[in-house]
Amino acid sequence: MKQETILLVDDEKEIVNLLDIYFRNEGYRLLKAYDGMEALDYLREETVDLIIMDVMMPRMDGIAACMEIREEQNMPIIMLSAKNSDMDKILGLSIGADDYLGKPFNPLELVARAKSQLRRYHRFNKDTPVKPSENELIFEDLVIDIGKHEVSVDNRKIKLTPREFSILELLARHQGQVLSMEQIYTNVWSDPFLDGGNTVMVHIRNIREKIELDPKRPCYIQTVWGIGYKLDRPS
Repeated sequence: MKQETILLVDDEKEIVNLLDIYFRNEGYRLLKAYDGMEALDYLREETVDLIIMDVMMPRMDGIAACMEIREEQNMPIIMLSAKNSDMDKILGLSIGADDYLGKPFNPLELVARAKSQLRRYHRFNKDTPVKPSENELIFEDLVIDIGKHEVSVDNRKIKLTPREFSILELLARHQGQVLSMEQIYTNVWSDPFLDGGNTVMVHIRNIREKIELDPKRPCYIQTVWGIGYKLDRPS
């Protein structure tokens, strides 16, 4: 089995070295960078399965680096930050991060979150052959190719993060059925719901901005006020 590679990006070398120990003990291959520009240099040369990246760094911060990475690649990104307000978390998720963990954190929790992200990422990107009827979920001109982890609208390829893809797939598998924010969160994040409502709303907004011609008048993902969301024609 191929050894998975994690890129650690943080200007605090003590944190990087500590996490290096924890993840190497779990059998991962580690790359270490100390700002966003160094992380981008690694990604031009290396195949990376997961990125763990601090927000506040010199030269290029984590937000700018995450945005640039998302232009080309869809591996999971976990953001770390000493800023723990809801708005900081929403910003991190809205620019393409898949998870957000405040500092200080328990390294064992970060390891657990990383494993969860990697399982989900490889499940959606595995090369196991499937029948065409099982491989694609279709709604109107929206096509979700499960095997290739690709989405297209009217034959136009759409770049989604792994988390966005998981949400859209979940809605597509329950077309016309209203799913609550709690159902979406627990299915996609595999964590207790707690305060996950804002997280779901941010991801739904991001998906709409990518697949809808007019996100304010969605043709695919409909809001059912007070309940949740569904993939359906507008009423």
